[in-house]
Amino acid sequence: MAEELSAATSYTEDDFYCPVCQEVLKTPVRTAACQHVFCRKCFLTAMRESGIHCPLCRGNVTRRERACPERALDLENIMRKFSGSCRCCAKQIKFYRMRHHYKSCKKYQDEYGVSSVIPNFQISQDSIGNSSGHPTFKCPLCQETNFTRQRLLDHCNSNHLFQIVPVTCPICVSLPWGDPSQITRNFVSHLNQRHQFDYGEFVNLQLDEETQYQTAVEESFQVNI
Repeated sequence: MAEELSAATSYTEDDFYCPVCQEVLKTPVRTAACQHVFCRKCFLTAMRESGIHCPLCRGNVTRRERACPERALDLENIMRKFSGSCRCCAKQIKFYRMRHHYKSCKKYQDEYGVSSVIPNFQISQDSIGNSSGHPTFKCPLCQETNFTRQRLLDHCNSNHLFQIVPVTCPICVSLPWGDPSQITRNFVSHLNQRHQFDYGEFVNLQLDEETQYQTAVEESFQVNI
């Protein structure tokens, strides 16, 4: 499949994965200067955190792009035509349907613990917080405490990268849709796949994302008149 895809287009299978969330692209957008592609939501969230730089290469991003990134429609069309292997069950799925497949793939759920879809809920206030107001968590692999999300991710990548022990993800449990009985088989991999960004950033972004998108559509019509 990889050879077929490469021969038919200039893309490889890796081009269909977002470098931020590490998942198959959802509503892909492309930066003008460096031509890097991200999920629209991941890109907008990264812009809120990093300011004016591409999340991948730190290249400059224009003000217009930061608010209304250009959709990579060519890539979306290709994702509808070609299939790839589910990273867990190896079933061949059209790329644009891959996230939908993850919701029903038992092996994917066993590997990563939660659905790839981020529900539209507010963050739970029940998590323990530190003086900065950010929730803190205990590492389930060594029981060390008082980690923020980013510090927990860094700690596990540095100290537990090759440790595969079934545990419950403390970050997932702190969320309103979290299931304390859900076991994650590969916790470090789960962190890198699911918790690169704070869910609060995504939730807050959803409040104004539709307004931004509608503004972009209206502006595109004005340009074409």
